Amino acid sequence: MYEFLTGFMFWLALAICLIGMLVRIIFYFRGLSWQLDRVAYKEFPMSGFKGAVNSIYRWLIPFGTLGWRKQPLMTVLFFGFHAGAVLVPVFLVAHNLFLKEKLGFSFFALNPFVADILTWATVICGLLIILRRIALPKVRILTTWYDYFILFISLAPFISGLIARYELGDYSFWLTIHILLGEILLIAIPFTKLSHVVLFFASRAQIGMDFGIKRGGIKGTTLNW
Repeated sequence: MYEFLTGFMFWLALAICLIGMLVRIIFYFRGLSWQLDRVAYKEFPMSGFKGAVNSIYRWLIPFGTLGWRKQPLMTVLFFGFHAGAVLVPVFLVAHNLFLKEKLGFSFFALNPFVADILTWATVICGLLIILRRIALPKVRILTTWYDYFILFISLAPFISGLIARYELGDYSFWLTIHILLGEILLIAIPFTKLSHVVLFFASRAQIGMDFGIKRGGIKGTTLNW
């Protein structure tokens, strides 16, 4: 089972994730209106680029926007969850050894202690996000089983990874489960809300370009969008 998951299944999951996200990005930009969006972006590329960069940058900084500052607890939970969710899968020592073996390259590796802290932060913040959805009526009314499912498949690889890391039970079993859950997560990314790992940048760029060009970004002109 281990050989299958780290061989054929790994390549299949990676291919589905990468190809699927490429398709999602293409369809996202092809779906933009020529009249409302793409004409303006083409005519004023520098203003649009500046707006896009500013929008992405500010939303990547904790409390960098009014939206983040209005919800300080959610901001802490969001960034606590996503810091580990992004950094640990890419920069964990064991993952980099696997990348080197399979793809011939690797990234720099996190200190194991830092990786542990980030993993725990992801799990704890993820569980608190679930509790928030249950506890707050204004959030609970908008939450469906699908949202809980997305949180579950997002957290499951980290929880199983911690169990394997601390050898709580049969290490080989939990390592296999961890790999399987990680590949399920990869496959799910293009087909679920998890596609925001890439589409976040596309949508923030579009909104930033809108404000950089059409919504007061270009001042002192007769533009009427």
